[in-house]
Amino acid sequence: MRVFVLFFVFCTTLAEDVKLTYKPSTTPVRLFTEEELKRYDGREEGQPIYMAVKGVVFDVTKGKEFYGKDAPYNALVGKDSTRAVAKMSLDPADLTSDTTDLDEEQLESLDSVFEGTYKRKYPIVGYTASRILNEDGSPNEDFKPEDQPHFQIKDEF
Repeated sequence: MRVFVLFFVFCTTLAEDVKLTYKPSTTPVRLFTEEELKRYDGREEGQPIYMAVKGVVFDVTKGKEFYGKDAPYNALVGKDSTRAVAKMSLDPADLTSDTTDLDEEQLESLDSVFEGTYKRKYPIVGYTASRILNEDGSPNEDFKPEDQPHFQIKDEF
């Protein structure tokens, strides 16, 4: 009986450690154009603060001491800053979704920060249009909503 009780306590403790490793969204995900995303740049008090990494839009409002108006990383918000996150850069030239010419170390850093920081700390509120649509506006056949983090079939864009 003691072994069973010990096993139960161990499993319960382990289950607590394994629970959600991401911050669930409280609203359905949606599609953001570049213009729409610019509205959430942290400059307007009371407005949510959004930023995109790898085409995934996160609500980083709870980190406004980092991302809000005049905060150290405010340059990253209101846009897809994938390249800047990969390079750990605030250079205006890097504030883009373009990952062309990033080296292996930068791509690994990007994945690490994306998984370990953004997906764990901040809720996903949507995706950038460039992640879902091709430049001509046609659907990106490689985008599979069901394979995306936090996407549930009942969610709508």
